[in-house]
Amino acid sequence: MVQKSEDDETTPSPRPRGRPRSFDTGATLAQATLAFWQRGYAATSLDDLSAATGLNRPSLYGAFGDKHALYLQALQLYTEQSNAAIAEALQGRTARDGLLRVYALALQLYCPTDAAARGCLLIGTAATEAPRDEAIRRALGDALRGFTAAFEARLRQAVDEGELPASTDAAMRAELASAVLHSMALRARAGDAPEALAALAAAGVELALSPPGTGAR
Repeated sequence: MVQKSEDDETTPSPRPRGRPRSFDTGATLAQATLAFWQRGYAATSLDDLSAATGLNRPSLYGAFGDKHALYLQALQLYTEQSNAAIAEALQGRTARDGLLRVYALALQLYCPTDAAARGCLLIGTAATEAPRDEAIRRALGDALRGFTAAFEARLRQAVDEGELPASTDAAMRAELASAVLHSMALRARAGDAPEALAALAAAGVELALSPPGTGAR
């Protein structure tokens, strides 16, 4: 069952049809995403979202629906951007360099130099809501499985091209690569230094690409 906060209980009437929007929907969604990322879903009020986007409540509802619908759209945006970044990082590089690139991009995202460390939107906010919200749980699961699938596809390619031994379990190595990514996100949010996270990433790559029988399968 979806449990809505008090902010979700009263829905203002949507704007009249035909009224042109005077704001950039994409930019507004990005601003709302950052607000959820910083505060979490439950702690982000409609007043917070209005302040972050510069829109009043009726405008937010008219463009995105209630807070729950807006949050799901924020998760979708974050997932799409993450999928694109992972695909670009893994393409045209060795498996080792590709994984290192993914983790380097993640570190920049999780620990920005101009703001407090925030980790991953999915791991940091959706994971806490997933046990009691089916839609959020589904969005979280689909996103995490998608990241793992991208790693697995690249590792299978590495096996096919002889970069990794034929006996390599690409599926299990991909799960390990994802686990490193998620651990970085949690530890970033907990305040671990970027240097420690970079060391974790490097060790994760070595383990994920180690010859069968010497570490990972």
